[in-house]
Amino acid sequence: MLTDPSEGTAFPVVRRTAVLRLEQGRAEACDDLVIEEVPVALVYNRISHAVMLASPENLDDLGLGFSLSEGILAGPDELFDIAVKEGCDGLEIHMDIPLERFTALKDRRRSMTARTGCGLCGVEKLEAVARVKDRVVRGAPVPVGAVTRALAGFAEHQRLHRLTGAVHGVAWVDRAGTITAIREDVGRHNALDKLIGWMARTGADATDGFVLTSSRASFEMVQKAAVAGIGCLVAISAPTALAVRLAEGCGLTLAGFARDERIVVYSHPGHFIV
Repeated sequence: MLTDPSEGTAFPVVRRTAVLRLEQGRAEACDDLVIEEVPVALVYNRISHAVMLASPENLDDLGLGFSLSEGILAGPDELFDIAVKEGCDGLEIHMDIPLERFTALKDRRRSMTARTGCGLCGVEKLEAVARVKDRVVRGAPVPVGAVTRALAGFAEHQRLHRLTGAVHGVAWVDRAGTITAIREDVGRHNALDKLIGWMARTGADATDGFVLTSSRASFEMVQKAAVAGIGCLVAISAPTALAVRLAEGCGLTLAGFARDERIVVYSHPGHFIV
C-alpha cells in the first residue's frame, strides 16, 4: 500500500490525489501520490538570486550544492549560515556568504528564473557557460562490476520515484558498487546539486567513487560534476555531444546507457577496469 512520507510535515514532498485508473477495459477510482513541484528562491545576503522549481526535500543540500556547482562559493566553509523559510508562493533558501562572494555574484548579473531542468537561463554570453577551469582528478580506476552492482540496487534507493514515478535520482557510489547516498528531485540538475551539497557537508572524497544518475548526461550535469571535483559520471540514458566534449576536455570519465551489465564510455575509458 502506498504511504505518504510527508504527511503532517510543513512542506509536503508528495501529495495524495484522487485518480481514475483505466486498465484492460476496467475503470477504478482510487488514490495516487504525485510529487510536489515548488518554487524555491535562492536568497544570498537577503537578495534573491534565482528561482527554480524543485522538490521540497533536502533543500539545505540544494542551497550548498548549487552555490558550489555554480561557482558562487569556493568551498563549504564560505557558507556562514543557511535557513529554509516559507515565502509568499513557495520556499526560500536564505544563505549568508562573504561580502566579496556576494559582490562577485552581483557583478555576474545573473537572474536565473529557471524551469525544471533549465540551467542556462540568464547567462549573458556563451563563454560564460563553461565554468570548468581545472582538470578533474579521477582517483583510482572503477571496476565495471561496481556499476552493475549499483544499478541492481538503484531503484530500491529511489524512494520518491517508487511513490510517484516523476523524479530523478542521483547517487554517490563507492568503488565497490555500494550506494552511500542518494538525492531525488523533479529536476536532474537539482538532484545533482543536492548530492554535491551532501558531499561537501559530509566531506565525501569526490575522487573515491562515481556519480550514478537516472537521467541523460547533459552539458550542465557534466559541468556541475566537474566543478565539484567529481571524476566519473555514469548516466542511465545518453549524453549530449557538448557534454562529451566538456568531459573529454576536463578529464572527467563520462559513461551512458548504463543498463544491466552494459555501459558505453564516451570519455577517458581507461578509468574503468573490466
